[in-house]
Amino acid sequence: MTAQRDYDIFEAGDVALQSGAVFPALKLAYKTYGTLSPAKDNVILYPTSFSAQHFDTEWLIGPDGVLDPTHYFIIIPNLFGNGLSSSPSNSGEAPLPQLDYHDAVAIQHRLITERFGVSKLALVYGWSMGGMQAYHWAALHPDMVARAAVVCGSARCAPYNHVFLESVKAALTSDPAFRNGRFVEKPVAGYRAMGRVYAGWAMSHGFYRDELWREAGFTSLEDYLVRTWDATFARRDANDLLAQIGIWQRGDVSRCASFGGDFDRALAAVKAHMLLMPGATDRYFDVRDNEDELGKLVNAKSAVLHPIPSLHGHRAGNPVNNPRDQAFIKAEIATLLSK
Repeated sequence: MTAQRDYDIFEAGDVALQSGAVFPALKLAYKTYGTLSPAKDNVILYPTSFSAQHFDTEWLIGPDGVLDPTHYFIIIPNLFGNGLSSSPSNSGEAPLPQLDYHDAVAIQHRLITERFGVSKLALVYGWSMGGMQAYHWAALHPDMVARAAVVCGSARCAPYNHVFLESVKAALTSDPAFRNGRFVEKPVAGYRAMGRVYAGWAMSHGFYRDELWREAGFTSLEDYLVRTWDATFARRDANDLLAQIGIWQRGDVSRCASFGGDFDRALAAVKAHMLLMPGATDRYFDVRDNEDELGKLVNAKSAVLHPIPSLHGHRAGNPVNNPRDQAFIKAEIATLLSK
């Protein structure tokens, strides 16, 4: 018996991508929470992060959560390459035509305007790759985005971040299942190698020094690595993971016809209330990148940099079982939504 699907599909048709390629029958999977107001002014867009599907991130949606569906209509669009929206695993395209965040935002824009008739977003909220999408939204549709929360994200992929992703790709593609530019079967060893690389980058020096993994009930460092990281990416198709890594590495708000690679001009286009909320100990979305961006948000209604004071590294921005960081983020979003 086939399980009932808990999300909807927006069929975008054949789409001309920013790269010049055409993606046939492009599909965007999405899920909604709450009720759209008669004025259609209570919409929060919440794009997904690396390898995540909507049910991985919906934990922060709830009456007592960071995003409240009793007041807001929340839309989670699944990023291309995550296995629900168009991906190598469900489209027969491996590798995918070159997609980037500009393509994702363009189709998300079609979704909310064509399907819901929405012309204004109360908030775009995103963590990691979702935060990069939030930044793209604020720059590309400045009159549409009232507020944007960039959580452990940036306006472009920094060189250090790019190198981290190269290590992830190298670990994954070292598996013999990777042949002629694609995976022909599940890379069991590659998944584990990728997880071990990720474990070192995703969490901070202090997290491991202070053995904070014990707070989640792990009995040893090896127990934590095995149960948290060794199989964390094995639930996803490996070709899908490579597609999303490519989107991540190409991320740059200014790399489009509108801005012609002028990064300062792209950030100056932003008009929203901007909250830049990096993790204080995040190793690949570094606080210093957001510090540099802050000075370029010259036309934003407001722009603040409030790092999450946490030893949980990049995962401070997705604190599923971390009440301290969750409380910090909730308070910051409440303040942002009051503006």
